[in-house]
Amino acid sequence: MDGEPVRSVDAFRPRTPFPAEEWIVLRVGSEGVLRDWRRDAGQAEGELEGAEGQQRGGEGETQAYRRSGGSHDCIRYHLPAMAGPVILVTNDDSYHAEGIKALEEALRTLGRVVVVAPDRDRSAAAHALTLTHPLRPRAQGPDHWSVDGTPTDCVNLGVLGLIDARPDLVVSGINSGLNLGDDVTYSGTVAAAIEGTVLGVPSIAMSQDGPPFDYPTGARIAAKIAALVLKRGLPRDTFFSVNVPRGPVRGTRLTRQGRRIYHEPIVKRVDPRGKTYYWIGGKPSGWREDPGCDHAAVEEGLVSITPLHIDLTNHAALGEIAAWELFRS
Repeated sequence: MDGEPVRSVDAFRPRTPFPAEEWIVLRVGSEGVLRDWRRDAGQAEGELEGAEGQQRGGEGETQAYRRSGGSHDCIRYHLPAMAGPVILVTNDDSYHAEGIKALEEALRTLGRVVVVAPDRDRSAAAHALTLTHPLRPRAQGPDHWSVDGTPTDCVNLGVLGLIDARPDLVVSGINSGLNLGDDVTYSGTVAAAIEGTVLGVPSIAMSQDGPPFDYPTGARIAAKIAALVLKRGLPRDTFFSVNVPRGPVRGTRLTRQGRRIYHEPIVKRVDPRGKTYYWIGGKPSGWREDPGCDHAAVEEGLVSITPLHIDLTNHAALGEIAAWELFRS
C-alpha cells in the first residue's frame, strides 16, 4: 500500500461495532503515523471542541470524528498516508508485560508498530508452533493483538496473516531476564527472532537483566539498534540477540554465544503425600571462560550484541565426518 495518498482508520483498529453518536479520537504524528485511538461518549472532557474533523495542537496531531445513524463496524475517515517501516513486536512474557510496552513506545519513533504477542506467559516455549488447535487472535486496539499461542505463532500470524503489510522488522522482547549462551535454545524471545528470520524478515531479540528492570533504557537501546538494522539490513539468515546489563550501561560489544557449565540442574523433592516431584533448575550455572562471549560483556556492564545464525550445521566438521566408514561407497 506504499504510495497511496490516504489510508483509512479501518486498517489500524479492530472491526468491531460501536454505538451511534460516539466520538472517535485519533492521535496522529506529524509524519502521518497513527499513534492511538479511543472512544468517547462525548467531547473528551472539553479537550475536543467544534465540528467533525476538528484538529488541535498542530497539523495531524489530534483529530476527532463523529458518526451517527446506528451501529457501524467500519468507519472510513481518512488519515494522511502512513510513513515509515512496519515493525512487528512480540515477546514471550505476554501481551501485558511491561517490557513490551516500553519497547513499543520506543520503536514508534521509527515507524508503524504492530504488536502481536501471547496472551499469557510463554517463557521457555522455545521454537514451538501450535498445530493441535486453532489460534484465536484477539484484537486489543488498533495494531494490537493478543494470541492464545507461542511467540513463534505470533510471528507467523503477524508476518503471514494479521498485518495488511509485510513487516520490515521483527523485534522480540524486552524479556525480563537475560538470554545468554545456551539460553537461546530455550528462549521464546529468541525463537520469535528465529521465526522472523526464517520468514525472511530482519529480526532482533531483546533481553534485559534484573530486577530491577530498567525497561526504558533497554527500549532506547532497542530503538537505536533497530534503526541501524532498518538502514543497513542483516546478513542472510542472521539475527541479533541483544542482552542489556543491570545498572549503568558502560557501552556495547559485539560478542559470541557463550557456554554454560551446569551444576545439578534438577531439584528432586517429595510432597506431603510422599510423591516425588522435580523442579528444573537447581544451583546457578557457571560459564566457560571466554572474554569475547555474551556473558562476559554483560558482566562488564556492556550491552552484548550477538549475531546468531539459523543454519545449525557444523560446517567445519563436515570434512572430518565424511571420512567415516558410514559414508564410504
